[in-house]
Amino acid sequence: MLSAITNSWSLLLGIAFLMLGNGLQSTVLSVRGSIEGFSTESIGAVMTCYFIGYLAGSFVTPKVLANVGHVRVFAALASLSSASALMHAVFIDPYTWGAMRLITGFCFAGLYIVAESWLNDSSTNETRGQLLAVYMVVVYGAMGLGQLLINISDPGSFLPFILMSVLVSLALIPTTLTVAQVPTFESPTPVSLKRLFNISPLGFVCAFAVGAVQAQIFGLGAIYAKELNMTTRDISFFVVAMSIGGVALQWPIGKVSDHFDRRKVLIVVALLAGLIGISMGFFSGPEATVWFLGSAFLFGALCLPLYSLAIAHTNDYLDASEIVGATSALIVIGGIGAIVGPIISTFLMGQLGPNAFVYSMSVTLLLITAFGVFRMTQRSSVPIAEQGDYIAVPAESSTMVVAMTPEGEEWYEEVIAEAEAEEETADTTIGDEETESDTLEDGPAFWEEEAPSEEEMSETENTAKNG
Repeated sequence: MLSAITNSWSLLLGIAFLMLGNGLQSTVLSVRGSIEGFSTESIGAVMTCYFIGYLAGSFVTPKVLANVGHVRVFAALASLSSASALMHAVFIDPYTWGAMRLITGFCFAGLYIVAESWLNDSSTNETRGQLLAVYMVVVYGAMGLGQLLINISDPGSFLPFILMSVLVSLALIPTTLTVAQVPTFESPTPVSLKRLFNISPLGFVCAFAVGAVQAQIFGLGAIYAKELNMTTRDISFFVVAMSIGGVALQWPIGKVSDHFDRRKVLIVVALLAGLIGISMGFFSGPEATVWFLGSAFLFGALCLPLYSLAIAHTNDYLDASEIVGATSALIVIGGIGAIVGPIISTFLMGQLGPNAFVYSMSVTLLLITAFGVFRMTQRSSVPIAEQGDYIAVPAESSTMVVAMTPEGEEWYEEVIAEAEAEEETADTTIGDEETESDTLEDGPAFWEEEAPSEEEMSETENTAKNG
């Protein structure tokens, strides 16, 4: 464990700065939007734009990364995200904020892809699982601390937006100066959604529904608390309770699912999460009581592991060769759910009141429970001895996190072997000819010009002589 952290400390530190900025931004925008008089639906639409951008970035970034390289992509996306954070304070308008959140989501999707591929490459088969666990703690822990940072500056001022920008910019220092080797990159090819639904309808539905719920937790939690007229301090405590709760029961729930029927574990966890969500509505009020914060903590602790349970349950029905592609597809499905969830929730909050936030999530989780019970009547469970291991996956992650799971190790080793074979072939073809590109040995630069041909050089010399 210690060696895994030591080898990747600079990348983990960069990720921590990113999550501090991301956690602060989602909380500040919700509170500031309410101060500026934005409607609940408008703030919800702004927060939804983040997930739209995130889904788009998940598809676009791998293509750019293959042509440009890790260092340049990370630097460009972090810089763009830092600038967009400042724009929120310059143009206080829901349309501008929506556009900036779209850009932020796009950037963070790419930043996750770069960071996760780097982490995966810096780990070994022995340390990869440990590093994934540390990565999850860093993601949720730093996000929770970022949400608390709203207490050190007035959300109605310019200061929190400056702090967001600074935190994201600081992520550039340890990451771009890392001595880690630039990793071999190839994005997993997802299984088609139709085939995935046929393989595991419960895993498909659960990934979509949990994606919707988790987007509400991280995107709308502060809006809900503000609608309850909570103080800024209580708002931060509420959203942190759910975020930190997401780490608390990952390991115990995972262990239980490895030793018992995983489908039944998923059903029970979804049921308990739904019931606790309803209890939050009863304990809600303008003051964040111990009962309210406790229920928020338990809700996050039960709800967030459902994403990993859906992946593990689906993988139990797959051949080893399909696991990487299927897991990538489930992450995409969760991303689609993340777009739908906040839109529906904020509409219901505007029509029925603030507690529609917790009740809509509870209904979604209870529907997962009902569908799981229905699926039990349609197909028998996988024998416990044949179940794969539960691997905790962060709610906000890219498809590259698949390579950090045990199932992804073999796929990633094949990617490296193919890359090395292609490199040897290229070296044999080129021979001793070497072309220097850019000082960063991290892919060709956009501005790199093509070398002039011999004919062009000859014409240039003749022109110079005649002139």
